[in-house]
Amino acid sequence: MRANCSSSSACSANSSEEELPVGLQVPGNLELVFTVMSAVMMGLLMFSLGCSVELQKLWSHIRRPWGIAVGLLCQFGLMPLTAYLLATSFSLKPVQAIAVLIMGCCPGGTISNIFTFWVDGDMDLSISMTTCSTVAALGMMPLCLYLYTLSWNLEENLTLPYQNIGISLVCLTIPVAFGVYVNHRFPKQSKIILKIGATVGGVLLTVIAVAGVILTKESWNPDITLLTISFIFPLIGHVMGFLLAFLTHQSWPRCRTISLETGAQNIQMCFTMLQLSFSAKQLVQMLSFPLAYGLFQMVNGILIIAAYKIYKRILKNKHRRRNSGCAEGCHNKKSTSPKETRAFLEMNEEVAVHRGPSEPMVGHSALEPPSHISSYA
Repeated sequence: MRANCSSSSACSANSSEEELPVGLQVPGNLELVFTVMSAVMMGLLMFSLGCSVELQKLWSHIRRPWGIAVGLLCQFGLMPLTAYLLATSFSLKPVQAIAVLIMGCCPGGTISNIFTFWVDGDMDLSISMTTCSTVAALGMMPLCLYLYTLSWNLEENLTLPYQNIGISLVCLTIPVAFGVYVNHRFPKQSKIILKIGATVGGVLLTVIAVAGVILTKESWNPDITLLTISFIFPLIGHVMGFLLAFLTHQSWPRCRTISLETGAQNIQMCFTMLQLSFSAKQLVQMLSFPLAYGLFQMVNGILIIAAYKIYKRILKNKHRRRNSGCAEGCHNKKSTSPKETRAFLEMNEEVAVHRGPSEPMVGHSALEPPSHISSYA
């Protein structure tokens, strides 16, 4: 099979003579409203997240794109390879295997930017990675699909959704640019916009994910193997992304950022590519995978955020108890302020950046720094 990048009119899946099954039919007006609302919501969301981007930090990522390079290696190196290994290991049907591979070759989704915000990740790196992976997808998607499908001998031609990629870039870069400008001119107001946008955006993305599942509920394929892959695939991406970032001595915020960016894929791009490339009969066996992947990556992100918040609260309580004990022995020293607590957490993460390559790296969890950091003086 070869990745055909021609127009959508060349594909049999776009023939007007073939009708979609009932479960895949959505009323035209409802689909239009859903698409417009999604685009507007995504634009407002990226504008609010752009308010967290600082020009100086963004320029530093561009001048020294080490973090971006690690993220792209995860996105277009580890994820396609993982998709190929999962498809072959579970002996999937050809149409199901190609759906898994297409998902693995897609760029990162904007949902990772929200997850990164809530786990105190590097927002400048997150938005840079999402933008760069979307641009790189113009060349890396056909290359990865061509290389990994050489041995499959499938007859279908794959149509890459260049229009969808272009729309994603516009919805990403323009709102973020406005957000960066607002943050530069009005730093105090931008913090308020950021908190409101991240909260509302998270809720709206959850609503859209649930609505998408409901609208296509009749197209779900109750294939346990496919559902299992859609559950473990994003988890593998998160773990591998974190490990590669850790092994390349990235800071803890960057490790969390690269981990979330790796596991969170652009579901809409995968969905569009499947619709452009395959017949309605084949889509019945394929569309349940991107839907399930999107649902599970949402659940995984919520669980990661909850785990990080619990870990952060434990650290704060531990630091507060340490200072209260010191206060009793040091003539009632004042209790820890929120600024001091934040400084303590930041110190823990900054010290992790300077760990030596000869130090052991066993037993470090995805959210917990090494135990010796807390005793750093």
